Amino acid sequence: MLALDRGGHIHLPPVKITPHNPFLHRQRPSVPDIDASVIEARLKDLGPLEFRLVRRTVDEALFNGLIEHHHYLGYTQPVGEQVKYMIHALGRPISCLAWASAARHLGPRDRFIGWSAEERRRNIRFIAYQSRYLILPWVRVPHLASHILGRVAQMLPRDWERVYDHTIYYLETFTDPTRWRGTCYRAANWMALGLTTGRGKASNGHRPNRSLKEVWTFPLSKDFRRRLTEPV
Repeated sequence: MLALDRGGHIHLPPVKITPHNPFLHRQRPSVPDIDASVIEARLKDLGPLEFRLVRRTVDEALFNGLIEHHHYLGYTQPVGEQVKYMIHALGRPISCLAWASAARHLGPRDRFIGWSAEERRRNIRFIAYQSRYLILPWVRVPHLASHILGRVAQMLPRDWERVYDHTIYYLETFTDPTRWRGTCYRAANWMALGLTTGRGKASNGHRPNRSLKEVWTFPLSKDFRRRLTEPV
């Protein structure tokens, strides 16, 4: 009904009561109080990297605060299935990655996989979307970003299955080509599939209502197409 009203096909009466929704007015994450001194080193000089799953742990507030205050998009609460990693080195956090359920419709991805609407509806849960990726601004380590992407691609299917009782076969994310060239994704063997249409959920027509994004993908198995189109 709302979609028909927005499209001008029907006219609904004005809203009389708006129920209180606490999720619309979340308190923004606070500024993290951590050591922000510069880390400038070679990758091998960082020593072993520690990958921590921080979803529903005492470190999740720190993760959210770092994304809010140091990622250009800020923090938004993910919906659906989600996994959050905080990476530590030298006893300090150096990076944050957030993964969530994939978008239902994404033209470049859907054409690349070649699945039907029914196959997409049934198997979309086997795709993980990287919603945020942050290397903290005081961390200056060449090749760190692509190294972390490679490490996470190896551990994410196992961690996802442990949390949600099913694995994933395919990773995807977006980058803003006016800001980033996607160098770390190319270095980690991700593939660029093309641009989005720029039409989000609030679009009522065929005109873009947001900036166009580059779609990047990383299949996790050689037979990902079969796994994403076969019956469950």
